[in-house]
Amino acid sequence: MTKEIKELGWNFDNSYGRLPKTFYTSFSPDPVEFPKLAILNEPLATSLGLNVEALQGEEGLSVFAGNEIPEGASPLAQAYAGHQFGNFTMLGDGRAVLLGEQITPVGERLDIQLKGPGRTPYSRGGDGRAAIGPMLREYIISEAMHALGIPTTRSLAVVTTGEAVIRETHLPGAIVTRVAASHLRVGTFQYGATRDSVEELRTLADYAIKRHYPDIEADENRYLSLLNEVIKSQAALIAKWQLVGFIHGVMNTDNMTISGETIDYGPCAFMDEYDPATVFSSIDTQGRYAYGNQPGIGGWNLARFAESLLALIHEKQEQAVELAQEAISEYPKLYQQNWLAGMRAKLGLFNEEIEDESRINDLLDLMKKHRADYTNTFRALTFGKTEGTDLFGSTEFSKWHDEWLARLGRQEETKESSQELMRNSNPAVIPRNHRVEEALKAAEELGDYSVMERLLDVLSSPFAHSPEQAEYATLPAPSTLPYRTYCGT
Repeated sequence: MTKEIKELGWNFDNSYGRLPKTFYTSFSPDPVEFPKLAILNEPLATSLGLNVEALQGEEGLSVFAGNEIPEGASPLAQAYAGHQFGNFTMLGDGRAVLLGEQITPVGERLDIQLKGPGRTPYSRGGDGRAAIGPMLREYIISEAMHALGIPTTRSLAVVTTGEAVIRETHLPGAIVTRVAASHLRVGTFQYGATRDSVEELRTLADYAIKRHYPDIEADENRYLSLLNEVIKSQAALIAKWQLVGFIHGVMNTDNMTISGETIDYGPCAFMDEYDPATVFSSIDTQGRYAYGNQPGIGGWNLARFAESLLALIHEKQEQAVELAQEAISEYPKLYQQNWLAGMRAKLGLFNEEIEDESRINDLLDLMKKHRADYTNTFRALTFGKTEGTDLFGSTEFSKWHDEWLARLGRQEETKESSQELMRNSNPAVIPRNHRVEEALKAAEELGDYSVMERLLDVLSSPFAHSPEQAEYATLPAPSTLPYRTYCGT
């Protein structure tokens, strides 16, 4: 261990490595010969207590490339399972290595994971590597989600490896360093439930409670409380996705965290034209994970989580099932409450009227009918610029608009207060698909990261509504081909 590696600011603990060894395999990354730093998230590095200047040197690069293991780190690959498109499979970190947990200056415990550093015991025939495009996509989208106030894993750095990875063609290889509250997944518990040891499952559940929900440790039935807390976290998270038009693309149970963070940015994208049937993933041919299906899939995944906890919730199976079903039945109500509160904010509403939900759905129906852009429609309502589109020119919208203005007039808050609420609830910009592709193409083909850096700068303040953001709110040129994303991460 060199002096420089020590001075990077790493402050590792390895609590996950103290769980039963059935949940992981100790494993070090495969070194790469010609790593190069593509991008470093300096604000995130600072918040982690890291030395930004040192990270940009050879020693920092060695850690991000998996060539050097920082002092205190104990790398491992996690085991888990999951329902992938409804089919149960035994899985694990096939191309990810958890270095350990960084303890930040304010006492937070955050996972530091390398994604794409080579094969692990769970690779199932894969090469364990990743291409530069998907790693940069994860960086862009996860940072955009963070700026939007949506719980998410984040990207600390991306390095190119100097090696090619073979997919449909030869692509430049890369590794992303991911930061997460933890990488505990619904699939981690599904894996634990397949073991013969209830005590191992209990140890995992106690670990999750201590790490993410310590306030319930003393509860009479803390495992039922754990289920309830994860239900609340996921109901709030998925509502936030829906409110900004985010489509995850692959909501398998191994892609649902116990912490309530968004994880695994593979075939994800943001919706332009509003349509609940929107699918971007090339492999989701049946639309299982379409935008409009995400809330329901969230409930389905949570039911699988509940099943994995049954042995802990109650010693008698029948009573455990009854308690779990009662908990799961709360999810649709919690999701709807979160979504409806968010939609009221997007429309400048501070109080509640019983007709609000139908009024909101009427607007969404009109948006679908007239193929209106989701983000720009709410942005136009925010600033009273309702002209220039088929939607705004329709008599149906005119009627809806008059009713909405009357609704605003029935609350005590001023027009200015409503507009301020809308400004803070409706982003001026999202990572538009054509802008993301533009940035990725420049980086992949030309080694030009300036396009990506400008995009990230604009996305860092999505509620600023500044003149500089205007060009990033424009729609892509019409195309006869649907936009498709791929499971590259």
